Amino acid sequence: MTATQTLYRIGFYFAVVLIVFVAVFPFYYAILTSFKTGTAIFEVDYWPKTFDLTNYDKVLTQATFPRNLLNSLFVATTTVALSLFLAVTASYALARVRFRGRGLLLITILAVSMFPQIAVLAGLFELIRFLGLFNTPFALILSYTIFTLPFTVWLLTTFMRDLPVEIEEAAIVDGATPWVIITKVFLPLLWPALVTTGLLAFIGAWNEYLFALTFTSSETTRTVPVALPLLTAP
Repeated sequence: MTATQTLYRIGFYFAVVLIVFVAVFPFYYAILTSFKTGTAIFEVDYWPKTFDLTNYDKVLTQATFPRNLLNSLFVATTTVALSLFLAVTASYALARVRFRGRGLLLITILAVSMFPQIAVLAGLFELIRFLGLFNTPFALILSYTIFTLPFTVWLLTTFMRDLPVEIEEAAIVDGATPWVIITKVFLPLLWPALVTTGLLAFIGAWNEYLFALTFTSSETTRTVPVALPLLTAP
């Protein structure tokens, strides 16, 4: 190994260590701070001095945080299931069925996903209040699905376009209906795409803060991102 190769390898590993440190340090510091109580929270320490579990005991046994965790899990899981169901059927039509305006429709779907949440917050709030969903998990499911559906449709349409046409033609010759083609032929082949889009949708729904703050008002209906800032140290 030459000196140049050695320097390249050293530089490569140094860059890897630096990237890992930058990515992991905020989580490490958050965990380190979670063991502190009182004014010790404001002290800057990079190594653990004590392991006080009072915060964990208060959050998990005395507060409504476990309920908030269940709320986030229910909302995120339901959003993923609903988004994937609608996205699979929509992507089949956009990728396999030829109709006028298909390209314009895809561009419109992509453009909808570019709207910031704050731009539609007022209108969405009025819609949720009109439907009687305010301060319920279904308000979050509806709003998250609206914002999750565009990119799930776009991603699944891209994946479905790459599937061989011969598979669909063979299923049609055997008398398969479009629903059978989607569920029996395409779904087994789309599992990598479904997992990818499902994870992205789940993470987006789990971490969302603005809608969760606006559309919920009681402790029992809040999700984790809203409940965390409201926690107080013992």
